[in-house]
Amino acid sequence: MSGDDRGGAEDVGTPEPAGIDELLERVRAGYDRIGPHEASAAAADGALLVDIRYAALRDRDGLIPGALVVERNELEWRLDPQGSHRAAEAVSHDLPVVVICNEGYASSLAVTSLRQLGLHRSTDLIGGFQAWRAAGLPVTLAADAAADAEGRTDTGTGG
Repeated sequence: MSGDDRGGAEDVGTPEPAGIDELLERVRAGYDRIGPHEASAAAADGALLVDIRYAALRDRDGLIPGALVVERNELEWRLDPQGSHRAAEAVSHDLPVVVICNEGYASSLAVTSLRQLGLHRSTDLIGGFQAWRAAGLPVTLAADAAADAEGRTDTGTGG
């Protein structure tokens, strides 16, 4: 059997398998992540905050005022400045973008994808939406979450 008959066993283009923790470490090493107050300041300076959390989390926890909501499965299509399905806010590859997930994990992987599309100023929020909220930054309750909160009668007194 010659070396060419091994079915790609020596495929040098394939990276070694990595667990998710190692993968996150690798992708995060390629850019600077930012904290909640830095993200707020970036938004004030024109950065686009992009909330990729799924609807149930947004309904439960609320929204960051002014953030563009784009669920993760649509992110690349909505933010590609050259794409036919882009959001109106996706105006340039030079646009600063801060991706926000729930706790800051999925957003790191999403940034890698956006950077591959040429959005070289993309980053993500360390700790995600939960860190934003914990930092006391503005959150608007989604309509369902607000209605649910108003309808609660449990006072926590046990009785």
